Amino acid sequence: MKRWVVSVGMAALAPWASASGFECLIEASQVVEIRSSVDGVIAAVNVQRGDPVRKGQALVELSSAAERIAVESARYRSVMEGQVSSARNRIDYATKKLARATELAQQNYGSAQARDEAEAERRLAESELQAALENRELARIDHKRAVEQLALRTMTSPFNGVVVDRMLNPGDLAESGSGRKPVLKVAQIDPLRVDIVLPASVFGQVKPGLKASVVPVGSSARYAASVKLVDKLIDAGSGTFVARLELPNSNQAIPGGVRCIASIDGIVGATSSSARSKP
Repeated sequence: MKRWVVSVGMAALAPWASASGFECLIEASQVVEIRSSVDGVIAAVNVQRGDPVRKGQALVELSSAAERIAVESARYRSVMEGQVSSARNRIDYATKKLARATELAQQNYGSAQARDEAEAERRLAESELQAALENRELARIDHKRAVEQLALRTMTSPFNGVVVDRMLNPGDLAESGSGRKPVLKVAQIDPLRVDIVLPASVFGQVKPGLKASVVPVGSSARYAASVKLVDKLIDAGSGTFVARLELPNSNQAIPGGVRCIASIDGIVGATSSSARSKP
């Protein structure tokens, strides 16, 4: 139902085809709202509306003093050698003690019980070393977890794009959850997407990979594009389907949100007059 509303809305704006091509709409590939996954006070917003952003760039930082201390504490525990060194020293001592007790027992100067006690002491020392090594490994895992928790305090860009809007500022509370107010809105404008409403008469002729050209309304420049995907169903209400083009925009010279005229190689649609005569 949502697809039908979009298709009818675009079809109502313009006829299916004109002498120069099909009417279309240029939009950003995707627009996302940058939200926090944890609650926290915003410490810094590193971009303004209209700023270009790179994938992975830190856009928003929350107050994170406690998390940074937790990371440092976990890191220190993960490299501590005291328990491991102590356990190894106890093993060394217990091994020498067992060797002396065994030698004395063989010469009938020591009892078998003393030898057994020395052997048990060495085994206990080995267990202490194993426990110390396991505790250090757990500390390393805790350090990784603390690092991940700290990373949640920084919001990064999911793609190369541009900041569309900024809703919160330093000092505001960023709340987690989809129902909460986002901090930023970011759009991907390279590549752009171009949606064309096409008549059912050309269904089956338009296929992904076909070359196309796009001319924004009010501009004489013609830009190369290609068919990215094609609807598998025809909208019964309007007798149309939608094809989506991918329009490279590396220099960001083409704005999103503008109408355009597009032509697809080898595709000739209904004439403007016949398009208007359809219901």
